[in-house]
Amino acid sequence: MIKAQIKKTKYGLSGFVITGHADAAAYGQDIVCAAVSALTITTANSLSQIAGLHPQIDQNETQGGYLAVQLSAVEQKNQRGQILLQNLQLGLAEIANEYQDYVTLQS
Repeated sequence: MIKAQIKKTKYGLSGFVITGHADAAAYGQDIVCAAVSALTITTANSLSQIAGLHPQIDQNETQGGYLAVQLSAVEQKNQRGQILLQNLQLGLAEIANEYQDYVTLQS
């Protein structure tokens, strides 16, 4: 099961943590895992390349199944960053709603 958590502070959305694997299908054919991976990796890259931010990123590069992205307090006030994180939240909510056996979202 993939567990997705959207982090919040008094300034707004501050980042996210993704753990686990969907195990909805065989490796390489798991559309749930692919969807979550595409959303989260694109968001992490967009925070840097579109919003011009420098998020702290932690990931398990050998086994996968873990990605944490955190904005600093100053960066949390960036409107583009907030829009990107809201977009991620919306996308993850849709996936979690459609694939409840494989994804949970805490926000």
